Amino acid sequence: MNKSSTIYVAGHRGLVGSALVRKLKERGYANIIVRSHRELDLTRQSDVEAFFERERPAYVFLAAAKVGGILANNTLKADFIGENIAIALNVINAAHRTGVKKLMNFGSSCIYPRLAPQPLKEEYLLTGPLEPTNEPYAIAKITAVKLCRSFNEQYGTNFLSVMPTNLYGPNDNFNLETSHVLPALVRKFTVAKLLQNQDFDGLMHDIRRFPVGFGLDERIASGDRTAIVSALEGIGIAAQEVTLWGTGEPFREFMHVNDLADASVFLIERYNARDIGEFINIGTGIDLPIREIAALVKEIVGYSGAIRFDTSKPSGTPRKLMDVSRLKNLGWEARLSLREGIQQMLAWYRGEVRSVSPHTANRDTP
Repeated sequence: MNKSSTIYVAGHRGLVGSALVRKLKERGYANIIVRSHRELDLTRQSDVEAFFERERPAYVFLAAAKVGGILANNTLKADFIGENIAIALNVINAAHRTGVKKLMNFGSSCIYPRLAPQPLKEEYLLTGPLEPTNEPYAIAKITAVKLCRSFNEQYGTNFLSVMPTNLYGPNDNFNLETSHVLPALVRKFTVAKLLQNQDFDGLMHDIRRFPVGFGLDERIASGDRTAIVSALEGIGIAAQEVTLWGTGEPFREFMHVNDLADASVFLIERYNARDIGEFINIGTGIDLPIREIAALVKEIVGYSGAIRFDTSKPSGTPRKLMDVSRLKNLGWEARLSLREGIQQMLAWYRGEVRSVSPHTANRDTP
C-alpha cells in the first residue's frame, strides 16, 4: 500500500474497525473510506455492489460483523449465521468484481473445533465439532475464510484471512446482554462498585453512556433507587456480590485491539495471501482461567465484594489458546500486557480518555 491508496474499512465504528482506522491514520494513510450501517447495509447485495463500483477502493479491511457473547449467540442463531454470511459474500464478491488489490478478512478463534488440541494451530480447522453455543457464528466465519480461498484459487485474487483471539479495548460493546467476557466483567464490577459506594449519580451517568440490555434500561433510567437495585440484582450485580456465568474454569486468551490493528497493517503491508496460506492466527500466546481474569478485573476496578459463579449457566469452550508461531516467524509479536490493557480500557470506559496509545507496555502476564 502507498500512503495515497484508497482504503475501505468495513465496520469502522466497531471494536476492530475503529482500531484499524486509528492505526492506518497513525501510519500516514489519509484516503480512508468509511460508511455507517445506516449509510450502507452490507447485507444488501445491490447496495454493496453499487458502493464498490462508485468508490473503487484499492484495499479493503472486512471487519464488519454481527457479534455478541454466549447469550446473544445462543439465542439469535439465525441472525448470526445469516447476516454474517451475507456480509462476507457481498463484500468479497464486490471486491473481486471491482479489482481490489488486497482484502483482509477478519475471522474469530471460535472457528476451531471445541475440543481441538491446544494451542490452536491453523491446520486444526474443520477437524472436529464446533462449540454449540456459537456454532452459527463460527460457520459464517469459516464460510468467509473459504470464500477468500476459493476466490484466490479461481480468480487469482489477493484476499487474506486472519483469525484474532478474543479482543478488547476502546469502542468495545458494554451492553451486558450482548457483550463478550472482558467488557462484561469491566461493566459488572464497575456498576457493582457504584452500588457498593451508593453512588447513584455515577450509576445513572454510567447507564446513560452505555445500554445495560435485558430490557432493563427504561426501568433503570426511571431513577427509582429500589427499582435500579432490583433490576441489577436480577442480572447478577449487587453491592456485595457479582454473579458470573459458568464455572470460571475455562481458559481464555485476550489481546488488546490496538495490537490486532498493528499486526493487521503489518501483514497487509508486507505479505500476500500466498505467503500466509488459507489464514493466519493473531494472538498473544498467553491464556488464563476466567476465574483469574475476573479477579484481575475486580482488582483493577477496585470492587471489594465477592464473585460467585453460576454453574447452571454455560461456560463455553474449555480453552481457546492460539498458536501464533507462524505470525512470530513473520516478525510480529503482541506487546501490550493484559493488566495494562484492562487499565487502558477501563480509562476509556470511564470517559477519562478519548482514545489510547498503542504499545506502551511489555507483554508480561498479570
